Amino acid sequence: MLRRELEWLKRGPKARSTKQKARINRVHDLQATEFKQVQGKVDISTPSRRIGKKVIELTNVSKGYGRTLIKDFTYEFSPEDHIGISGGNGAGKSTLMDIITGRVQPDSGSVEIGSTIHIGYFDQHSEALLDALNENQRVIDYIKEVGEFVKIADGTQISASQMLERFLFPGNQQYAPIHMLSGGEKRRLFLLRVLMSAPNVLILDEPTNDLDVQTLSVLEEYLEDFTGCVIAVSHDRYFLDRTVDKIFAFEPGGNLRQYPGNYSVYLDYKKAEETPEVKQTKKKQQESDPAPLANKSRKLSSWQKREFEQLEGKIAQLETEKAEAEKALYHAPSGKVTQVQQLYEQLESLSKAIDTATERWLELSELES
Repeated sequence: MLRRELEWLKRGPKARSTKQKARINRVHDLQATEFKQVQGKVDISTPSRRIGKKVIELTNVSKGYGRTLIKDFTYEFSPEDHIGISGGNGAGKSTLMDIITGRVQPDSGSVEIGSTIHIGYFDQHSEALLDALNENQRVIDYIKEVGEFVKIADGTQISASQMLERFLFPGNQQYAPIHMLSGGEKRRLFLLRVLMSAPNVLILDEPTNDLDVQTLSVLEEYLEDFTGCVIAVSHDRYFLDRTVDKIFAFEPGGNLRQYPGNYSVYLDYKKAEETPEVKQTKKKQQESDPAPLANKSRKLSSWQKREFEQLEGKIAQLETEKAEAEKALYHAPSGKVTQVQQLYEQLESLSKAIDTATERWLELSELES
C-alpha cells in the first residue's frame, strides 16, 4: 500500500481538499510505521559454500520460439555479480534463466558452469512445484529431504526443525501437510529449502510475487550480505534498487544491453538516451490523449462514497481478526489437527478479504482524488 501511495504522490496531486491532505498525511504516517508480526522475525542465516573464479560463461547464446528472444548473448558472470534482468512480458527473461540452469538448451552458443558452482533457483513457479509434490507430505519432512541438520554461516549446527522455526513455522505447523499452507507460506517454505542447499549462485525469478512483506524485507537484507553471484528477474523497482548493481535490459530483436547501477540508475540512462524527437512525440501523445481528462472528470457516486468511507474501518477490522487468528494458531495444541486446519483456512480467507478490500480502497481513492 505504501509503494502504491508513493506512486500516487509522485504524480503531484493538488491538495485541493481536506481528504486529499489527509491522504498525503497517511502516506507520511505509513513511511514512519514499523511493521511487526506476531510470530516473530524471520532469521535467514543459512549455510555457505565456496565459490571459485569460474562461475557461469555464456558464449554467443541464441534462442527463439517463432521469434528471436535472445540473440548472440555473451557474458562471463563473476562471483561478485548482483545482476537484475529487465524486460517486458514475453521478452525472454525466464527463458534466459532456464538456459543458465540447463532446463532449456539454446538454439546456438554454449553455456559453461564452473566446477564449484551450486545453483539455487527460486522461480515464479515455486508454488506449482510444491503442489506437484505429495500434498500429504509434512512440512518438516519436505525440509529434512535437504538434511536433518545444517551448518549455518557462523559454523553452528542446527536441526531442520530449528531452521523452520527461524522461518516462522512453529512446531505444530511443521507437522502439518503441505496442502494446508497458504500460497505465501509455500513460497517461503520453498525459499528456505533453496537456501538450505547452500547455493553460491542464487537465481531469483520474480521473487517478490506472493512473498509476505517481512520475508521479502529479510530476503533483501540477506542478498546484501550474500557472498556469491545473484541473478534476479523482477518488475519490482524497489527490490532491484536494493539488491543489484547492474541491469541487463532486453531490447527489440533479442539483444541484451548492460547498464551499470541499480534499476533507478537504469531508468535515468534510458531517459537521457531519448532523442528530442522522441520526447516531443511523447509530449504530443500526452496532450492529445483524452484518457487523463476523462479520469479527471469522473466523480464518486453517493454509494461509492459510502463504500469508500466504510472500507478503512472494514480493513482495520479484518486486520484485527487476522492478528487474533495468527495468535490462536501460534498457541494451538499440536494434537488438535481439526482446529489447526480451521485456523489455517480462516487465515487464508482473511488474507484474501484484506487484499480485495485494499485493492478496492485504492481504486476508489484514485477516483476520489
